[in-house]
Amino acid sequence: MTVDQTASGSLVIHSARLVDAGRVTEDAWVRAEDGAIVASGTGSSWQHADRVVDAAATAGPGALLTPGFIDIHGHGGAGASFDDGVEAIRTARALHRAHGTTRAVVSLVTAPLDDLARRVAEIADLMTTDADILGSHLEGPFLDPGHHGAHEPSLLRAPHAEDVSRLLAAGRGTVRQVTIAPELPGGLEAIRLIVEAGAAAAVGHTDADAAMAVAAFDAGASILTHAFNAMPGIHHRAPGPVLAAAADRRVVLEGIADDVHLDPHVVKLLFDTAPGRVALITDAMAAAGSADGHYDLGAVSVTVREGVARADDTGSIAGSTLTQDVALQRAVAAGVPLTEAVRALTATPAEAVGVGARLGGLAPGSVADAVLLDAELRVARVWVGGRP
Repeated sequence: MTVDQTASGSLVIHSARLVDAGRVTEDAWVRAEDGAIVASGTGSSWQHADRVVDAAATAGPGALLTPGFIDIHGHGGAGASFDDGVEAIRTARALHRAHGTTRAVVSLVTAPLDDLARRVAEIADLMTTDADILGSHLEGPFLDPGHHGAHEPSLLRAPHAEDVSRLLAAGRGTVRQVTIAPELPGGLEAIRLIVEAGAAAAVGHTDADAAMAVAAFDAGASILTHAFNAMPGIHHRAPGPVLAAAADRRVVLEGIADDVHLDPHVVKLLFDTAPGRVALITDAMAAAGSADGHYDLGAVSVTVREGVARADDTGSIAGSTLTQDVALQRAVAAGVPLTEAVRALTATPAEAVGVGARLGGLAPGSVADAVLLDAELRVARVWVGGRP
């Protein structure tokens, strides 16, 4: 598998089954020039380019071409954690890029405010040189202690306006998402502040019932953080935040299709109840693409056994070891139509964090981020078109 990040010149990829915009186009081709898609079609109507890739010859019969995957919630990979600075971010991103994730939001776990402010500022700086970084995601510290998961409970806090504003300001407009428990004192006001700053507010790590979740969505929250995990489940007399989110067309539901966080039947349920509004995320920690063993996830010590990460002190699931190509394979195996599984890795997450204008698709005008897969949905080639 190779990753092509050359933006200059022209590129044609032909003889592929193009999976984009909710449909499959047989014997398709796309043309990119200087990092952007300029044309597409079918058959042999393409014109010569500086680089020509025969998808079927490269990836075999039934080769699929999709937009580049976009992960809006992940914490690391290849033994490196996003919380550990620029080089760790680059190390982890290289691993995920090779698995088709051409762009990603860098998720940060709960830490002291000073540390979080410094980290989002570093990510803002990194975005000026590393085009595959879309911004940061603060998954904490504004979380419910009773649903802390792999976040250090002693560092959790209510979302006071001055603290929320400080972190948003430190990111200089690059904070893409903030996960918050809306029932905390000041929670709904914080959601409004986050949205006014141009970031997406996400409901998660919460004890919210359905009514509180509805209030959060009415206040502007537009994402449900890793649906079903770290929140009340569905009960026939207490539908909880998942059904509230599924019923609200303004809300995207994150799903972790690793067969650990969600049973395959529940993955299919998510897609059936919220069509077009599921974003398949990895929530990957440092052990993704690496060996079992002991790792640190922020202030929490984690042990990974047989690819499952759990916090040493509580036994809570502590992120995943998932990559997005495997998420695609498992979603399809769960019965999700291929077109919808691809949408959940591309257009839906792009739109959820406000970058859907040029990312998440392969129509003319889009950035030339693409993934070539074989018929078994294994990655064969990756292209990252944009430059800062």
